Amino acid sequence: MATATSIVVVSTSITSATPSSTQNSDSILSGGNPTSYTPSNPIILFLIQASLILIVCRALHFPLGYLRQPRVVGEVLGGILLGPSVIGRIPGFTNTIFPAASIPVLNNVANLGLILFLFIIGLEVDLRVFFSNWKMALSVAGAGMTLPFALGCAIAHGLYYQFLNEEGLIPIGYGTFLLFVGLAMSITAFPVLCRILTELKLMSTPVGITTLAAGVGDDVVGWILLALCVALVNAANGITALYIVLATIGFGLFMFFAIRPAFIWILRRTHSLQDGPTQGVMVLTILLCLGSSFFTGAIGIHSIFGAFLTGLIMPHEGGFAIKVTEKIEDLMCALFLPLYFTLSGLSTNLGLLDNGITWGYLIAVTIVAFSSKFIGCAIAARLNGLVWRESFSIGSLMSCKGLVELIVLNIGLQAKILSIRVFTMFVVMALITTFATSPLTSALYPPWYQRKIQAWKRGEIDWESGAPIRSENSSIDDEMHRQKRGPSEIRSLLIYLRLDNMPNTLAFVSLFGGKPSESTAKIHPQHEDKATLPESAQLQEKKRSIIQVHGVRIVQLTSRTTSVMTVSEVGELSAFDPVLNAFRVLGQLYNLAVSGEVAVVPEDSYAETLTTRASEEYSDLLLLPWTETGSLSESPMVSKNTMEYKLRSDAYSSFVAEALNTSKCTTAVFINKAFSGSLEQSPLALTRRIIAKSERGTQVDDITELPTVDRSHHIFMPFFGGTDGQAAVHLALQLAENPEVTLTIVHYQIRVEDSASEDAIIAKGIAKEKIRIRTSGDRSDGEDFFVTMQHNLSKALRSRVTFRTSISYDPVQDAIADAQTEVGQNPGNGGDLIMLGRSAELAESQASSCLGLVADVMLERDVKASIVVVQARKE
Repeated sequence: MATATSIVVVSTSITSATPSSTQNSDSILSGGNPTSYTPSNPIILFLIQASLILIVCRALHFPLGYLRQPRVVGEVLGGILLGPSVIGRIPGFTNTIFPAASIPVLNNVANLGLILFLFIIGLEVDLRVFFSNWKMALSVAGAGMTLPFALGCAIAHGLYYQFLNEEGLIPIGYGTFLLFVGLAMSITAFPVLCRILTELKLMSTPVGITTLAAGVGDDVVGWILLALCVALVNAANGITALYIVLATIGFGLFMFFAIRPAFIWILRRTHSLQDGPTQGVMVLTILLCLGSSFFTGAIGIHSIFGAFLTGLIMPHEGGFAIKVTEKIEDLMCALFLPLYFTLSGLSTNLGLLDNGITWGYLIAVTIVAFSSKFIGCAIAARLNGLVWRESFSIGSLMSCKGLVELIVLNIGLQAKILSIRVFTMFVVMALITTFATSPLTSALYPPWYQRKIQAWKRGEIDWESGAPIRSENSSIDDEMHRQKRGPSEIRSLLIYLRLDNMPNTLAFVSLFGGKPSESTAKIHPQHEDKATLPESAQLQEKKRSIIQVHGVRIVQLTSRTTSVMTVSEVGELSAFDPVLNAFRVLGQLYNLAVSGEVAVVPEDSYAETLTTRASEEYSDLLLLPWTETGSLSESPMVSKNTMEYKLRSDAYSSFVAEALNTSKCTTAVFINKAFSGSLEQSPLALTRRIIAKSERGTQVDDITELPTVDRSHHIFMPFFGGTDGQAAVHLALQLAENPEVTLTIVHYQIRVEDSASEDAIIAKGIAKEKIRIRTSGDRSDGEDFFVTMQHNLSKALRSRVTFRTSISYDPVQDAIADAQTEVGQNPGNGGDLIMLGRSAELAESQASSCLGLVADVMLERDVKASIVVVQARKE
């Protein structure tokens, strides 16, 4: 059989190539030509071919990436570019770089990558997604395969008789050809589908969930039908084909019910489910993949089915499938897959599309492949209760052919089911349908429509006008609630959780919840009836005053397959993420209603994700901690980061500026400077361990870090007017409700009123572009607000809050001087804060567009306090 022959050829090549490594007759120093192919030393030409393929594919993917096209499009176009259609027309190019004798070596390496890729596709397929949505998935996948399959069989009739006598074909049955073409029409590219859903942020939407579940069913059924088709081609007669099918079914049952339980038992014994695969487990996994591939290839179906089946039996518990993929995907995606799909392009000859009949069939194949899939899936989704626009989006996504279609076509070409001409037509169809998926889905299901349809389904808006729907009673309750809590009181908070500044950020958030509740003596359940239960009024008051805090943990979405797999398992990731679990403990300690989630998004969508979630959660405040690593990455740095290094991060500054400019709610940026202790004290622990081990008899109490007894904080709030400054005052006063917080608010008024005062400022040498500010609007507004807040201060806060006014030629310099005397005076406390309004409009230059002029000047000075920059909500 063909499979066995290829194995013999490979082993012969390896055996003969081994001793040739010592031969130097082909050295360029002795006049040898490195591009000449010699069977005894094929590696030199292979390196040239692989390098050229990788360079061309990456060069094409760079512009296609901006169009949100998957990498496979660039790889196939690279093959077409290098093949007989374009560069291959240059005389001597193909015979020199891609001689016919070298193609088997290139093909063997590419097929090894294909086996690993099908193994990863099996790892990606999570059958739990299908079974949890099986009704809708079954109907959408069934309609999405039945209609294209039927129309594909219809067009296969014309293709069979029109191109029956093409060169390179073997006699095959009419039914087998119909089966193959129908399958090629009905297949969906599941890996590319996952990538598109992730990049368009549709994984958690009804469209994404339905498409993903239907894609799983479509993928599994498609590979089964392809295995049947290959079995029919390779079988000498019908009885042999039946034996092949029965052997395949038996092998599949053996893998699921014998190999899988034994493999999971080994994983539990080696703790690989919890801690990730060991090196021995990875060797066992690869051997399972190769052994399964060998068996399916030996019985008469393609070896890729064994690899796919091995991936299906891998467990997803504990993220094991993701961790296995991490070990394999980089080399596979960087080297093996580009070789395979470039070979598809090399086999494509656009020059064979040279007559009207061929072009007619190309157009017909493309229209049938797209429209049948689009219409079938859309109608099925509409019958399941989705609106037409959602249904059309599902149809557009399911019509994506991508790299799975190319694998199917290559198998058909190798089995001599398809001629080069028909193969070229189907490759062009696959490229067109894949290229159109992302733009068409973005147009049908844009983000604004997603938000509108979700709000409409929740009954919050009217569909025609988009106006909110509120009952009379709810409007009255909302108004009473607003009047009771005040115009700027924070009751709902959304926070961006980062690992690098987690302790300090949690310490700041704890100020909203007050001090930890004191423990009370408990009563044994048997004696509860004899004891007097406390009044519930205090408990009810506590429930009413609880602040809701929602944490968002962001994981970067990269081009890796594991990143896409993480999106599909984000629910489990949110449940077991250590950062979120530590955040949940905060709510129990400080009387906060805490919730959290993990979002996997591209780096350029961090700000959009946070502001969108803040709007969806109706948050009163969005809290953004500043990076401790000097970048958007949370990976710990080995070197000690200074404040200057952290603030020099252009990427993080752009992220914060985008979040501030697009956020609709009040937004605060927290810049940590040893608030409630600093992580920079960690070398002390190392010193303690070294001394404790070297001097066992000495006392080490003098270097042991004791718990902080003084948890107090002092807040200094320079007020320059403006809506941002007013929002900062409201936030500072709310934090001052914590009994361990004291607050000083200073209203700085500038003396500039005429040209004489302007000349006086210049004479004092005050820089024009750095520290001068100007007030926005009427100055009396800030004065009236300051006086009102001072008069309305509650009696409980008067002992801890101080108001004063300062009139100066240089308010910023005076604020810095006051800050240095106000904060940092008690090194043993929990850390001090400086609260500032962003007030970007107060700066006369554009140099302070991110945090504002006053914040930038404060950060340049050695002020011993953390800084919180506040921007007011946008009306």
